[in-house]
Amino acid sequence: MHSSLFALALAAALGALSVGRTAAQAPADSAVEIDRRTELAKAQVIAWRRTIHQHPELSNREVATAQLVAEQLRRLGLEVRTGVAHTGVVGVLRGGAPGPVVALRADMDALPVTELADVPFKSTVRTEYKGEQTGVMHACGHDAHVAILLGVAEVLAGMKDKLPGSVKFIFQPAEEGAPAGEQGGARLMIEQGALAQPAPGAIFGLHVWPLPVGTVSYRSGAAMATSDKLAITVVGKQTHGALPWGGVDPIVVSAQVVLGLQTITSRQLDLSDAPAIVTIGSIHGGNRGNIIPERVSMEGTLRSFDRTVRSEMHARIRRTAELVAQSAGASATVDIQPFNPGVNNDAALTEQMVPTLRRVAGAANVRVAARSTASEDFGDYQQRVPGLFVFLGIVPRGKDALTAPPNHSPMFYVDEAALPLGVRLLAQLALDWLAAHPLKPAR
Repeated sequence: MHSSLFALALAAALGALSVGRTAAQAPADSAVEIDRRTELAKAQVIAWRRTIHQHPELSNREVATAQLVAEQLRRLGLEVRTGVAHTGVVGVLRGGAPGPVVALRADMDALPVTELADVPFKSTVRTEYKGEQTGVMHACGHDAHVAILLGVAEVLAGMKDKLPGSVKFIFQPAEEGAPAGEQGGARLMIEQGALAQPAPGAIFGLHVWPLPVGTVSYRSGAAMATSDKLAITVVGKQTHGALPWGGVDPIVVSAQVVLGLQTITSRQLDLSDAPAIVTIGSIHGGNRGNIIPERVSMEGTLRSFDRTVRSEMHARIRRTAELVAQSAGASATVDIQPFNPGVNNDAALTEQMVPTLRRVAGAANVRVAARSTASEDFGDYQQRVPGLFVFLGIVPRGKDALTAPPNHSPMFYVDEAALPLGVRLLAQLALDWLAAHPLKPAR
């Protein structure tokens, strides 16, 4: 289409919006071009994903991944900033016409998981994590996120003359949490300017999820839970394992604490409207079978959707741990650290962009998601700018998504047929949002 015709089409689209149309939509020929360019980039997107998958890196250590990202963004002519929040990369694509700024985000870190999935590009990387040797795997699909967002950059860079504004690409480290003693993740990215110069008016992100390939799910409002880190230390009195009356057994006390914590969610909180979860995932104490140790440490995670429930849960955890320990002659210290604020999709933005989701994926393939008790630090961005976070299905056709290995499983598997849809989805969300928010003429 000639530039004059494009301008007329853009004016018509914006005019339709100005008279009350709720669906944001760029000119129809732009969608065709996004589809065409996505098809051309598909093989490269898959190659990027396989390279990143085969060479996973833990949080705040995504050096090679960040280098790959920066090289590709520079190749496309973007303004690139590296070293944000340790290894983060931010690229800015300035369009051919003045307009607002929209941000797209992907996370880059892998997990300390030994891969069991049988794929030709399986990870064989091993490293030390918390003093133990472990495999490293993209068991949450962040490799797919990075490849998809690089694909979006490839597509939109080829259309930059038609962009009515700018697109900011945020490649973030440490979504899974920074190593002990370090800062990282979305919060540090924001502190170091990821949402500034230029500042976006909206941000979009996606997460691969155990849903059928071709499907997309979303939820307005609270979509993913808040999460807090829980650490409890129980201190007793060391003694011989044959003489338990000579000391105070922190292992038995810890067992009682763990069971007591489960009654908080099962018997003490009203969960009919706001779910909550208390999980203890790690317990350490003692080094011999015939010695009752002095102390036991445990770590866990807390999930909730409601601020009042969250506060009440914290108070009850402290009370339960401390009083159970006290009843046995031991003591307990409780440390609760807020981790993720919860993914809360802006209601107005979600309503505006749902037609884009349906148009790209097909209305029959777009679903309203149930609230997820998983957490994501995308919510940190949403506390500063309206955001929409959606889920992209990656379970192969013909397989039951309900029995597919979940995220964080050593058997987690991404059907690469989902990647082009992810590229088209983020590219079209960005373009439609820009088209719907033209700069107001100066008075």
